[in-house]
Amino acid sequence: MLKAGVLGAGHLGKIHLRLLHQSKKYNLVGFYDANKENAKKVAAEFGYTYFDSIDKLIEAVDVVDIVTPTLSHYDCARQAIAKGKHIFIEKPITNTVEEAETLRTLVAEYGVKGQVGHVERFNPAFIAVKDMLDKPMFIEAHRLAEFNPRGTDVPVVLDLMIHDIDIILSVVQSKVKHVSASGVSVISDTPDIANARIEFVNGCVANLTASRISLKNMRKTRFFQRDAYVSVDFLEKKCEVVKMKDAPETPGDFDMILQNAEGVKKQIYFDNPEVDGNNAILDELETFADAINNNTKPIVTLHDGTEALRVANMIIDQF
Repeated sequence: MLKAGVLGAGHLGKIHLRLLHQSKKYNLVGFYDANKENAKKVAAEFGYTYFDSIDKLIEAVDVVDIVTPTLSHYDCARQAIAKGKHIFIEKPITNTVEEAETLRTLVAEYGVKGQVGHVERFNPAFIAVKDMLDKPMFIEAHRLAEFNPRGTDVPVVLDLMIHDIDIILSVVQSKVKHVSASGVSVISDTPDIANARIEFVNGCVANLTASRISLKNMRKTRFFQRDAYVSVDFLEKKCEVVKMKDAPETPGDFDMILQNAEGVKKQIYFDNPEVDGNNAILDELETFADAINNNTKPIVTLHDGTEALRVANMIIDQF
């Protein structure tokens, strides 16, 4: 079992602590939190070992799980890597692209592994359909959330939209050609609502909308590709796949047939895969353990996290 320690015991940090404690692939050694009052409360309530310094925690573990505010990601990760520790780092990877690039260099230099917490890659609805996604040419993503003061210190692009940016980059596999965007600050000092249009070199276009002041929650992405439409509901963990094929010469009574202006007939059919339930955060942590133990590439690399941040910043620069 890999010895793991968590930096940061806020809302998400406590979830990571609980799951690492439950995991059979990790031995949770303890945690560090800069807020001593909160740290002592967490230690007393859950029984986790509290370290009074980052250095002591890093020395005691194999894997450092960084769940601190984004501004401190770089310093925490740099300290851990310099001690030869593997790092799991929550999204966004760092505050700047330059910091992220430096971490990528350091990881290679010290021969350790790093993974970024883009948890939607492990959403069971996305996992169920990702192998069906084949060169989509138009993508539409909506990520709407009811207002929550937590996270409003950064633009909604880094708080919410970056999830969809990472998913889209992982699917399209093409360089970004052009970005246009707009954002509006309603209740925060930074934009609470944003819309972005990303154009890729291969011709794909993605339209993303994110809001953290909506009346209802929504996390849905639709992929349009030749002869297929794929919808992923990340919130409800459901998916829908609609495909088209050449219509049979003699359609059945219940076959759905479309005919275009040229007289070409297509049959519409549904190919909805089964969605297996999972705990996405536990899965991302445990697949990172597998990557370390088997010396394989993590599912969400530091490169992936860097590129998602790079595109997010391109969007923010348009505001």
